[in-house]
Amino acid sequence: MGHIIGPFGVYGWVKVNPYTEHIDGLMQYPVWWLSKDNKDWQKVNVVSGRMNGSILNAKFAEYTDRTQAFALNGMQIAIPRDQLPDLSENGMDGYYWSDLIGTTVQNLAGEELGKIVGLLETGANDVLCIQSGSEDKKEILIPFVDQFIIKVDLKLSRVIVDWGKDD
Repeated sequence: MGHIIGPFGVYGWVKVNPYTEHIDGLMQYPVWWLSKDNKDWQKVNVVSGRMNGSILNAKFAEYTDRTQAFALNGMQIAIPRDQLPDLSENGMDGYYWSDLIGTTVQNLAGEELGKIVGLLETGANDVLCIQSGSEDKKEILIPFVDQFIIKVDLKLSRVIVDWGKDD
């Protein structure tokens, strides 16, 4: 749902880069789960939050000073899936950005471009961030628009794109 990018102020607040559609979307959830390694999750209680440009500043009950907040730097934020709105309620298939993380990206020629490691919101359109499987771990950015995204198949954990291997 986002990640912590550092402390904010001296009273335990943190700066959050949210992955939600709206910057303050995470504030709907009073409990967040934090982890650096996606294994050992810790529960935190959100007591306050506010938007600051494209960043969300948040305060947790468990953290009261800058040193404690600094220790949270880089942590991923999760919300239990059962607390999120059901995207199929409107009769359409849908998915969350988090569903795409780790998905393999292939082009129309069947070449594997890499795996999705994140998404960027640019204002004009979202952008897939793909890390190639090659030794240099090259980053590939592909606009998430119909022109380039041919098919998202979560069952096969694959996204098909109209994008050359060397574009």
